[in-house]
This record gives sequence, C-alpha cells and structure tokens, in this order.
Amino acid sequence: MKTAWKVRQAIGLLVLCVAGLAQASPRVGEPSPVDLLGKTPEGEEVRISAHLGKAMVVSFWASWCGYCRKQFPLLDHLQSEVGTDRLRVVVVNFKEPAADYRSIRRALRKSPVTWTHDRDGALSDAFGVTGVPRMYIFDKAGTLVAIRSGYSEEGAVRTIEILNEVLARPAPAADPAPAAEVVATASGLQT
Repeated sequence: MKTAWKVRQAIGLLVLCVAGLAQASPRVGEPSPVDLLGKTPEGEEVRISAHLGKAMVVSFWASWCGYCRKQFPLLDHLQSEVGTDRLRVVVVNFKEPAADYRSIRRALRKSPVTWTHDRDGALSDAFGVTGVPRMYIFDKAGTLVAIRSGYSEEGAVRTIEILNEVLARPAPAADPAPAAEVVATASGLQT
C-alpha cells in the first residue's frame, strides 16, 4: 500500500516538473516566446514584431499587487520621456477578472502605456510568469535583454540603466527587399 502511494507521489512530482518546464521563462538572448501580447481596450493587436526598431518593455501586473502599483509611475515616466517612436511599454494584466482589469484601467486612463489583459493566463504561462510584477525588456531587434522581478527603488534605477543601454544601440538594419520588387525604370516598367 505504501509503495503504491509513493509511486503516485513520484508521478505527481514528475507531472509538476514537466508543467514547470512548459512554463519556463524565456531566456536572455532569445526572442519572445510569443509575438501577440493581446489587444488594447481599443481593439488594437499588440505584436512585438510590429515594434522592431524600438525598445520594448512588457510588464505583467495585478490590481492586488502593491509593488505593481509602485511600478506604474516608473513605466508611465519611461513611456512619456522616451516617446512611442523609440519605446513601447506594454502592461499585461495577470489573470484577473475583466471587471477588476477595467476598473484599474479606468482609474489610470491617462497613463501613456499600452494596456492588455491576460484573462485566461495563456500569455503569462508562455512567459513563465508565476508572480508579479514581472518585467521583460526587449531590444530593437526583439531579443530579450533582461528579466526584472519585483520592484524596489534600486531595481528601478537598474531598469533605467538597462533601457538607456538598449536605446543607445543602433536599430538593426532592415532586410533589403529583393531586387525585382524595387527595380523600376523611368518609363514606369517594373521587372
């Protein structure tokens, strides 16, 4: 009887380990595990690929999280100071009911950041998010350069330093279009 219980316990631990691997956080130096970060309240799809050439911050938050509330002014400041032509800050609500998300969104409606809602947890699962606040910083090529957990004044300073480093780097060169698509003669003929 004890042996069967131990086998079930071992299988349970194995299932938990496998589930943990499925929710592993992306690694620095890799692209985002997903492209689509959700839709804004206005219905715009937010895609990392649409913002290549800009730095990008993706921060998961929840209304019940005091540290998330402390982080909002930092994120607002970053977006306002740097501007949307060089930086896109996306705040993703972490698995809360729609009413809670809408309530916070209304209260912070003047915030310059981009808001999305991960109601079912699929996005946070893809990023391996198990606690908030959790921030992912991507460079202009869409490569993950830093993962920041929690919030502190010292951590905010380090986040700003990381973003300044990313913003100082040149944007990746655009892929040249195939010659047949760009070649046009003075008479308007294309090859």
